[in-house]
Amino acid sequence: MKKNVIVSLADSNYFPLLNELVDSIKSFEESKKVAICILDAGLKDDQKNILLGKVDEIKSAEWDIEVPGYKVKGKEWLKSQVSRAFLPKYFPNYEKYLWIDCDAWVNDWNCIKLYFKACENGKLGITQTIGPGYKITSKVSWLFGKLALIKSQNFKHAVKSKIGYDKARKLAFAPHINIGVFSLEKNSKGWSFWQNNLAKTLKAGNIFGSEGLAINMSVYIDDLETEFLPLNCNWITSNLLPKYDEQQKTFVEPYLPNYKIGIMHLAAGIWKDGKDMRVDKNIKIEIETLNNNKILKSLRYNN
Repeated sequence: MKKNVIVSLADSNYFPLLNELVDSIKSFEESKKVAICILDAGLKDDQKNILLGKVDEIKSAEWDIEVPGYKVKGKEWLKSQVSRAFLPKYFPNYEKYLWIDCDAWVNDWNCIKLYFKACENGKLGITQTIGPGYKITSKVSWLFGKLALIKSQNFKHAVKSKIGYDKARKLAFAPHINIGVFSLEKNSKGWSFWQNNLAKTLKAGNIFGSEGLAINMSVYIDDLETEFLPLNCNWITSNLLPKYDEQQKTFVEPYLPNYKIGIMHLAAGIWKDGKDMRVDKNIKIEIETLNNNKILKSLRYNN
């Protein structure tokens, strides 16, 4: 019986990315000891048939917290903003859960091991979106003189969700936590913290972003014990492009010591000529190499 599970979700539009994520996981011998489970938010029958030959379970995602119909009509993929906070409900037979967004893929299994280690003893394993090379963490609009209007992702979502200005201010300059990759044990109190906060943020805020705000509240307000992992465990390419190691034929961090990227995450997309690489895998962009060359590369898996 497999004790650990990797979970993701997609609709029919994101199936190619989900399929690549699954293939990237299964490219490692160690994956044979880890279950792969999928939440279906609108996959087609033929797509599910392809996945059934590769994964352990597929379950239909639900609205685990009641959401007004007008907010979600025709947007089944938004179930990921709710259902990932309830993974033990969907897949109850596992001890440790690792969520990976379907627009990410695994490049180094050491990262997977870190996530399953990080969530021991009820901790949350996750990364913050701040690190070497990040030049902007909050937006500042200078009004005049020393007066400025400062905006942060956490603060914006918190105000819109009407959780109160005291809590919003506490979150304003806390390093933002990206919920696209995380790990939790089955019996962690983190699930209840997250679910309770999500119920609050969904009442007034947008569906998209509510679950991220809720996990930030769980960490920075409820003091959920957290193991913060290095950025290469969730490398968000729209924040900072990686470099390419031509000798090892792999993506690495752009700054010394150039650690190997563990999970490549295409969140927010990589755009060229108005097209998103997540939609068109033939798109290539200029990437620097460790040998100071510049090459055209796709950031998609095995491309």
